[in-house]
Amino acid sequence: MPVSLQQGDGAAPCAFPTDWEDDERMAFLFSAFKENREVDPTDWDGKINFWTPLVVQSCRRRGSVSVSLQDLNESFRRKGSVPLGLVTVIQCMIRSGKVQKESDFAANVDSGWLSWGVGLLLVRPLKWTLSALLGSGRVPLEESFVVIELVKEKAATLLAAYRSSPLVGRSLLSFQEMRTLASHICPDETTLCLALLQLQREKYVTVSLHEGEKLVKFSQAGQGRVSPVTEVDLGIYQLQRSEKLLEERVEALGQEAEKCKEQAKALLKEGKKTQALRCLRGRKHVEKKADRLYAQLETVKGILDRIASSQTDRLVMQAYQAGVAALRISLKGVTVERAENLVDQIQELCDTQDEVTRTLAGGALDSADGECDELEEELKSLLEDGAPNTSLTLPEVPTQPIPAKETGVLDDAFFHALPSVPATSISDEELDRELGRLSLAS
Repeated sequence: MPVSLQQGDGAAPCAFPTDWEDDERMAFLFSAFKENREVDPTDWDGKINFWTPLVVQSCRRRGSVSVSLQDLNESFRRKGSVPLGLVTVIQCMIRSGKVQKESDFAANVDSGWLSWGVGLLLVRPLKWTLSALLGSGRVPLEESFVVIELVKEKAATLLAAYRSSPLVGRSLLSFQEMRTLASHICPDETTLCLALLQLQREKYVTVSLHEGEKLVKFSQAGQGRVSPVTEVDLGIYQLQRSEKLLEERVEALGQEAEKCKEQAKALLKEGKKTQALRCLRGRKHVEKKADRLYAQLETVKGILDRIASSQTDRLVMQAYQAGVAALRISLKGVTVERAENLVDQIQELCDTQDEVTRTLAGGALDSADGECDELEEELKSLLEDGAPNTSLTLPEVPTQPIPAKETGVLDDAFFHALPSVPATSISDEELDRELGRLSLAS
């Protein structure tokens, strides 16, 4: 697991690999590199893979995006010794694109960085210039190198901070406003300048110098890249700055008027009426001045509101123009005559389809006439078979009188005289129908 060691005088603790406590291992890592990689690739690659991430980690711990050999020597000092191969590590990182000389990094951005990069570049010693011309591999202790990975991270964080801040609606920001915005992101001005240069390289920011003042412009919502600073941008910036100054002045005058009022009250309590009246006169004068400035402030606010409205109208007009262009393209080749012709063709096709449908329906009925007759006959026979048989075979009605006793009680002779019960089985439904007919007959 990593260990935390105190490095240098007053330096913050830095986490190192567990190898850092192994004297034998660190003696190898602190030793100089071989003359070239071909001599011992394993030795060379092992040291590079150990020191490269530590260089990045050291910068990230300090919140910086650049580092010098002198900084690294202090960060990696161990038991009074410094690594002897850091120059080779930096050179390898340059070749792999992980770091870049600060001067080269700034020069690669077409932004006129020399005009505004105050505090960005250090004065290079003459020996560095001579070594560069002669092709020497020496790296001066003071030379600063930008860690590309970290400057990209810092730039992205700065852009996110701007877009989530109340300043997001501002077209231009002063460099002082940028320093305030980035106070928790960039520990120093150099880091802020490098982050802005990275954003300018990515086309999110443009930095310009106007009347000796450094101004920063961010890309606005809906823009793929930042647009150049225009006279309109500068005019709006001047109005916004005037608005801020007027607000501060009006607030200060209000506080001064309130102070005069309190002084007048105190003097009146002390019986100093004349001095109290003088304070009240001063208060009236301050209030008149504040009213005049407030009227000017309202005028400036009105102008800014009109500019904002005009910009909104411009966006609406652009949307209308885009819509008209799109509609013109989509309606290309469409005319009233062509539309009428298409409608006529559709109606003609519909009429033809209706005729085909009627023809097909009529033919189907004609071809099925014989089959329909057969089906009618079969249905009729089914109805006749399913109808109940209402003709019952009943015995003949007797013609002889039926004798009866005087007692009125039926005897055996009476029952023998009755006709026999028919053998045909009659269902309950047939009996019900017969009973219904009898009821109607009666």
